[in-house]
Amino acid sequence: MLHGKNAEPILPSLKQGFTSLVIGATGAIGGALSAALMQDENSGPVVTLGRRALSRSDAAQSRTHLICDVTDETHVQATAEALSVSAPFDLVINATGLLHDEASGVRPEKAVRQISADAMARVLAVNAIGPALIMRYFLPLMVRDNKAVMAHLSARVGSVSDNRLGGWYSYRAAKAAQNMLVATAAIEWARRAPNTVIVGLHPGTVDSSLSAPFQSATAAHKLFEPAQSAAYLLGVIDALSPADSGGVFAWDGARIQP
Repeated sequence: MLHGKNAEPILPSLKQGFTSLVIGATGAIGGALSAALMQDENSGPVVTLGRRALSRSDAAQSRTHLICDVTDETHVQATAEALSVSAPFDLVINATGLLHDEASGVRPEKAVRQISADAMARVLAVNAIGPALIMRYFLPLMVRDNKAVMAHLSARVGSVSDNRLGGWYSYRAAKAAQNMLVATAAIEWARRAPNTVIVGLHPGTVDSSLSAPFQSATAAHKLFEPAQSAAYLLGVIDALSPADSGGVFAWDGARIQP
């Protein structure tokens, strides 16, 4: 349980008492981001969304939490309408993502012969269509007079120019699509709300259920705890300006090429 707030604000570039929304807050990174925001001296209300209810310890913290499936447009729209009373939001972070799901047969493909239409559709639904729906229904709920940031968790493997190993067809394609959606929305929103920054963020390899089957090839110093990754990502968000909108940035602030 959280006790008080940090003495030093972690997002001083946002206005005092900013309102934030974390989507995917029941995951490792989303949960860590939510916790960090609630401890920020500069932060106001923190609203969270997830595919399931919060754990008992998380639910004991003071915040609004709603269950939302980002792949269901009707559900996303209804959730946005319900949260319009909490708007406008200064910060929206989409921490949803799907790489594997043994229960439904979704796993990264090592070869083209392993591609499954059903599995690929599921990965695209979570990693590309979900972010598109979030942008459609939540961008209009963001502030326009001050700096506002919408950040979607992306991945370095979504970079076409950086693809040297192959494999992971569905996940690579979905993240590349997400990055294009971010870039396209940023162009439109620069005209409608010039203070809004829309970006993708690569959190690094984080010790979570998403990366668990693939951690053996990661050096210990490159495997981040969720709280560590959250701190890095919030630091990147704080440094962003409208000129960065449409880009994808790694946990260390480096821009990832398309």
